[in-house]
Amino acid sequence: MPLMTTDDLKDFLGREFPQVKNDFVIEEVRDMGIRVRLKVEDRHLRPGGTVSGPTMFSLADVTVYLAILAMIGPKALAVTTNCSIDFMRKPASGTDLVADCTLLKLGKVLAVGDVLLHSEGVAAPVAHATLTYSIPPGQ
Repeated sequence: MPLMTTDDLKDFLGREFPQVKNDFVIEEVRDMGIRVRLKVEDRHLRPGGTVSGPTMFSLADVTVYLAILAMIGPKALAVTTNCSIDFMRKPASGTDLVADCTLLKLGKVLAVGDVLLHSEGVAAPVAHATLTYSIPPGQ
């Protein structure tokens, strides 16, 4: 069962990462999973008007990070050690991106999360990412 609620995670994000706290909306926390929305703005777009790859990576990364924290508590020093991301199709213009994460492994020192990114209201994913996190000893 999660140790942190959506409100707990929102407070944590605001306290530890105030520079991005308004970019992400935590929509759902569940056992070994989470759903997070990126409020897409002009600054997230690349030439051609589509959401940039680095922006999609950021959403995937934040989503796995928050999924892990939801399960282990507010441990700010968990860090990404690996990421694989496949960009599958152009995101729909003018819509937010929604990331749905399932933690595949949550060990004492490593966690692995699987993330699908969708344009809001579109069933086909725009990207798929798998991320590995290192959880510091004693965390």
